[in-house]
Amino acid sequence: MSSIRPLIPLLIAAGILLGGNGLQGTFIALRGAQEGFSANTIGFMGTAYFCGFLIGCLAIVRMMRAVGHVRAFSALAAMASAGTLMLALAIDPVVWSVVRFLTGFCFAGLFTVMEAWLNSGVANRDRAQVLGVYRVIDLGSVTSAQFLIPVIGVEGFSIFAVMSIMITLSLVPVSLGDRSNPKPPDDVKLDLKRAWAISPLAAIGCIAVGLTNSAFRTMSPVYAEQIGMSVADVATFISASIIGGAVIQYPLGYLSDRLDRRVTLLGSTMLALAAALALSFLIGNEPLPNFVAVFVFGSFAMPLYSLSAAHANDHAGENEFVLINAGLMLFYSVGAVVGPYAASNVMERFGPHSLFLFSAAVYAGLIVVIIYRMGVRPSVPRAERTHFAPLLRTSLLFGRLVGRTAGSKARAESKEALQQAKKAN
Repeated sequence: MSSIRPLIPLLIAAGILLGGNGLQGTFIALRGAQEGFSANTIGFMGTAYFCGFLIGCLAIVRMMRAVGHVRAFSALAAMASAGTLMLALAIDPVVWSVVRFLTGFCFAGLFTVMEAWLNSGVANRDRAQVLGVYRVIDLGSVTSAQFLIPVIGVEGFSIFAVMSIMITLSLVPVSLGDRSNPKPPDDVKLDLKRAWAISPLAAIGCIAVGLTNSAFRTMSPVYAEQIGMSVADVATFISASIIGGAVIQYPLGYLSDRLDRRVTLLGSTMLALAAALALSFLIGNEPLPNFVAVFVFGSFAMPLYSLSAAHANDHAGENEFVLINAGLMLFYSVGAVVGPYAASNVMERFGPHSLFLFSAAVYAGLIVVIIYRMGVRPSVPRAERTHFAPLLRTSLLFGRLVGRTAGSKARAESKEALQQAKKAN
């Protein structure tokens, strides 16, 4: 606990930012629809956000090395807060798209700074505990933030002010609560060719998850609004998917550590596909069936990234854990750039329910790839696998925070088991 206590201000800041980011993503779609923006326009704003996020992931380490953690964090938070207020001052699709690009860049940087700081400050013995706390903060903040929308309302200036206040307040614990001056992280080593070679299935899986999760994150509020849900129902709809993914991720990870990892990945993808088809054709427009179906959808769609990464880590070399996770995050980001605009075009042509038909088509393609790869590559023996770890898609540095927990621990246990077997013989 001694090494965790100094990190509490960072974890508080993380909670504020994760909640503010989740709130803004849902609100932008709802307010944009209310202002008469088309589904295509809202989808393009989602693509702009993920373009900024991708560039931010690549650029932020240099900024930290140039000015340090606190200054980089302060500059990015100030820009994100100012951008949020600009949304209220200019209700215009072009302005909003530019602001969403800026916001994506800023949040990628803010999460990278926090995760680099956490990584430098936590002792190895406390790493798993910090990750668990971080995961709980993520779930609690993003879920609870959704319900600020019906409380405050979509109309008017108030909700913009609240989002700006949240971003600004994240500066307080970072500026006052931490007196450390951590060494800036090394540049993220990106080798997409090597990441693909380690596991083509994981790379394709992360691209597919990027396509579908970004489309859902951007366009699901539009879907819910277009089928007649109230603002409170929209918040519940989004929250149900988040909770589903959080609750089921650990049982799926447990199974994947004991079965062929690809069997769990295949089963989860098939169930996500089934839930997407149900939302497309069977559920209709009533809120309660939609809540249940999207809970199931989130339960099996959201863990696909972590399952794909775990499969890649099983094949990675001893010193490749950070490389492979940074590469997979980049593959995810590429898919995330394409997903919102592609899904919005499908919705514009075929109606709101086609959002999930888009996801179903992507999952169908992923299923084909999984089955093919199961036929051309043998399964990794259980004793040689890494432990499953739930991963946040917040920065290229998250793998460094997880690495020593998920990667080396399993291999150490494997080596110890082999040594004991040799002694027994």
